[in-house]
Amino acid sequence: MGKTAIVTGSARGIGKAIALRLAHDGYDVCINDIPANEAGCREVAEEIRALGRKSCVAIADVSVYEEVERLVETSVRELGELNTMIANAGIAQVKPLLDLTSTDFERMFRINVFGVQNCFKAGALQLIKQGNCTPEQPGKLLAAASIVAFKPFALLSHYSASKWAVRGLTQAYAMEMAEHNITANAYAPGIVGTAMWDLIDEELGKKTGAKKGDTIAKYTGELIALGRVSVPEDVAKLVSFQAGRDSDYITGQTSVVDGGIIMT
Repeated sequence: MGKTAIVTGSARGIGKAIALRLAHDGYDVCINDIPANEAGCREVAEEIRALGRKSCVAIADVSVYEEVERLVETSVRELGELNTMIANAGIAQVKPLLDLTSTDFERMFRINVFGVQNCFKAGALQLIKQGNCTPEQPGKLLAAASIVAFKPFALLSHYSASKWAVRGLTQAYAMEMAEHNITANAYAPGIVGTAMWDLIDEELGKKTGAKKGDTIAKYTGELIALGRVSVPEDVAKLVSFQAGRDSDYITGQTSVVDGGIIMT
């Protein structure tokens, strides 16, 4: 029987790298993103098909549970029974704490936290419904956390708080889903060469007067033990392990992949 995975927010960046890596690992992959990124989704799906795996596209806003339900239904209909749900979609915003509005805070949590809850809930219900998760082959729930889930960054306060929440939610799912032979883990990237970190660099530069690229260069030199910004494929390698059979006895963990910024 083949393996299937859903990867949310996979039109580009880390999500795309995860989807392609899982395809290399033998998974058929459902690609998801919001309507504005549909073209990117279709390109990633074509890349996966070129690797000889099946792929489908399911456009959905992860902050809306009913849309996530339909996302899961599409994946199961097109690719077969679900094995792995990866709640990767997320946003960031650079803003001082005292300037944050209720709208800023709510949007951050609706996507980064509600989105994980919606994906984990819909994914878990599907895995339980299938009835084929065993101690030897558990179902997998994975979520995107961040190094700021361990140590917040200034001007990224509500983003940091949302990722702390992802850590806690992941641990809660690990406890409650164990009886169903479903594991729950998270991955915590550091400073990654993606559009999100380009935006963070630009916005932090506006606050500090730094030129574009200088903030990430400063962080790289001062914070990253390995001396380089990571690429999405670095994160995808960790997720490949978390989704695979070698991690079957691991649950409730948020694993850091940051080149040596946070050392736990």
